[in-house]
Amino acid sequence: MSLVAWMIVACEIAFWIVIVSGLFVRYVFKRDKLGLFLLALTPVIDLILIVITSIDLYRGATATQAHGIAAVYIGVSIAFGKSMIEWTDERFQYYLTKKGPKPKKRFGMDYAKHYVKGWLRHVTAYAIGAVLLAGMIYLIQDPSRTEVLSGILKTWSIILGIDFLLAVSNFIWPKQKKIY
Repeated sequence: MSLVAWMIVACEIAFWIVIVSGLFVRYVFKRDKLGLFLLALTPVIDLILIVITSIDLYRGATATQAHGIAAVYIGVSIAFGKSMIEWTDERFQYYLTKKGPKPKKRFGMDYAKHYVKGWLRHVTAYAIGAVLLAGMIYLIQDPSRTEVLSGILKTWSIILGIDFLLAVSNFIWPKQKKIY
């Protein structure tokens, strides 16, 4: 596994460690400012990953799937980071501190509207990741070294389209509450 692939794994682990640590410090130790500081470190993790990926490519490495996934990871982290932290925060409060409200389950049109918001975040992640991928392709200016990046962009475009169809389907066939 390449350095970039290991960095993606390390950044993902660091992302969740920072979030859980931030929430733990915030709710267990009642240190709101320190907890907020820890949560605010998540963009730093993205910055580290993009710097390492850029340096690797600048030094002449042929782009691999790991380089492309780094761009995807950064787009997803930026677009979904806040909502992932809110999701984790809500569950942390309810399940671990027993002080927050029970996480809401969504059904029907409420679920469909919520899914569309997630799809719009996906579009944002795609835009960020696509700019990073296109930037790497442009800066390297060697199709033999960037072919895999173009492939990742094409695959992600198809996935975004499928996600759009799923978003629309939730309005046609709304998610129903399970009756036991």
